[in-house]
Amino acid sequence: MPSFDRTNADYAPLPDFCSMPVVFALLVIGALTATVVWIASSNQGWAGYSVCVLFIEWMMLLLGVTLCKLRPWLQRLHGYLPYVGAWAWIVLLVAPAAALCRWLGESLQLETLRGSRGSFVLASVLIAALLGAAVLRYFYVLAQWQARLAAVSRAQVDALQARIRPHFLFNSMNTVAALVRVDPAAAERTVEDLSELFRAALGQHQSRDGTVEDELTLIDRYLAIEQLRLGDRLRIRRELALPLDYPMPRLLLQPLVENAVRHGIQPSREGGELILRGIVHDRMLVIEIDNPLAATPSEPGTGHGLENVRQRVAYRYGDRARVDAGPHDGRFLVRLQLPETP
Repeated sequence: MPSFDRTNADYAPLPDFCSMPVVFALLVIGALTATVVWIASSNQGWAGYSVCVLFIEWMMLLLGVTLCKLRPWLQRLHGYLPYVGAWAWIVLLVAPAAALCRWLGESLQLETLRGSRGSFVLASVLIAALLGAAVLRYFYVLAQWQARLAAVSRAQVDALQARIRPHFLFNSMNTVAALVRVDPAAAERTVEDLSELFRAALGQHQSRDGTVEDELTLIDRYLAIEQLRLGDRLRIRRELALPLDYPMPRLLLQPLVENAVRHGIQPSREGGELILRGIVHDRMLVIEIDNPLAATPSEPGTGHGLENVRQRVAYRYGDRARVDAGPHDGRFLVRLQLPETP
């Protein structure tokens, strides 16, 4: 599917003519057009068909390259003007290109190019004008559909984000109350950590996405709170080698870490080790949250947290990403695979 610049979706942007999907679409349209023209021209034979395909595909590539270079200037126009400008450029470019092609055909004495030079150029321009209008109309409708789809997806993500409320609020407040007299400095740090977590949960940020670094910082704040509550029962191992500037929805990993502590560490009297892994492998970010399976299971959850993460990953990264969760070698493992280029 042709790709669009969604940051300018309100102005019905032109497609990225430099992208492979758009180039492929242009070549397919060119081949179909050549076939129709060849059939309509009293069947000039395979030689005529080959010349027709060569000319039209060459024109499609030329139009794609030039429109790719002109796109930044056309995008500065408003409303329908980017499409009008692209259509005008198609018509203006086809005329001299058809004249040049006809001249080469005459020079090489190609009998497949019949008719006068004027009629050949006029026919080429008319076909380009009609075909260009149809193709640009398709791109315009596709841009509008993608803009509406993006708006629906943003609304769904916002709804999912609004449902995120850390389960550990009351435990954390009890921890703060216990620390106020014993260790006021630790109580103050805990309140600061809680405020950052809830600021992220309530969406009090200007940008929709954070980064891996932001998410790891939130996780550290959360684990610092739980470390005060659970003490030596919570042991943490970090094996992280991730690009810190990678864009990531806020509070994507924290609910998974919270589930690991709540269901894997907290129910066990001895506690356990929580392992956080992250590497880049085969152009994918692979992130794992690994926790022990408690001998005495905690109160079962609703599964909304994991499902929430799955939906947000699908909305943000598409079908290139996946989230897997389940028992593995006597432990419970959640694995996220995200595309290296989101």
